Amino acid sequence: MVFIRIRHDHRCDPAFFQILHHHLVFALRLGDDFLDPLGQEHYQQTRDKFRQYLHEGKLDSRDVELEVEERSMPFIEVISGSGLEDMDINIKDMLGNMFPQRKKRRKAKVPEALELLAQEEAQKLIDMDKVVKEAIKRVEQAGIVFLDELDKIAGRERNFGGPDVSREGVQRDLLPIIEGSTVNTKYGMVRTDHILFIAAGAFHVSKPSDLIPELQGRFPIRVELYPLGQEDFVRILKEPQNALIKQYRALLKTEGVQVTFIDDAINEIASIAVEVNEHTENIGARRLHTVMERLLDQISFEAPDMSGQDIVIDAQYVRQKLADIVKDEDLTRYIL
Repeated sequence: MVFIRIRHDHRCDPAFFQILHHHLVFALRLGDDFLDPLGQEHYQQTRDKFRQYLHEGKLDSRDVELEVEERSMPFIEVISGSGLEDMDINIKDMLGNMFPQRKKRRKAKVPEALELLAQEEAQKLIDMDKVVKEAIKRVEQAGIVFLDELDKIAGRERNFGGPDVSREGVQRDLLPIIEGSTVNTKYGMVRTDHILFIAAGAFHVSKPSDLIPELQGRFPIRVELYPLGQEDFVRILKEPQNALIKQYRALLKTEGVQVTFIDDAINEIASIAVEVNEHTENIGARRLHTVMERLLDQISFEAPDMSGQDIVIDAQYVRQKLADIVKDEDLTRYIL
């Protein structure tokens, strides 16, 4: 015979105490026999009552303790260079499942615990072999690789030596991958024959014809991009999810300051950005960062003392803050 002693705390909810009592009684086995039919009926009623409490949200404020698998951060290769290609071996991946996953105990509210358990169960349903196989297939058949700043490695060899020699070496290192080869990755061999390669560069100093002929032949389609205009800057300021206008409004809202940008103010900001790009170095949409920072520097500085105020930015305010700087070309070079 097994005796169970549970100390009743007067602060405990009586209904919750009764449910816990029934649950503990069922959890104990008396020899090889389970509870009688009446005990099983009480246990089922307990489960139904807990389920009802859970759906109604009555247990959301309670803390529960559960064991979750300890997730390690993904390995990131920091050191790279000649002779160090194999330093990105992850020992844990190499050993696979030879060692069991470490678990840790953590306390969480019931809604968070449900989310954690759902994530663990969903992870168990994933067949990683199929995922890796499908990923390699998609990379080989529909992969796109974007090579930016290609103009930095475009240069002719000169007699006096210098960085131009190494630039051609970088081009020849890229050539086999772009032409089509088999690359060894931690998930298996990947063929690059059908991967789409797109390269871009400013080519202010060099020209695409400065690339080695073999590399030029692998980029048969060439497109010349035109400078951004005022309409483009307006779209950049308004449409993206993380547009600068939205970022500054959210940033100042943390200080309790509500900022509203009128459409003519946005047009004026775009017009000034285009004008500065034409008279100084054309840095594209990056110009908007400096223009917006200069426009709102005083408001950002005084925002903690302006809590609860509503500020409207119109075209007149923009001209007042930026007109003098734009006119002074020498000053523009250092500020905008």
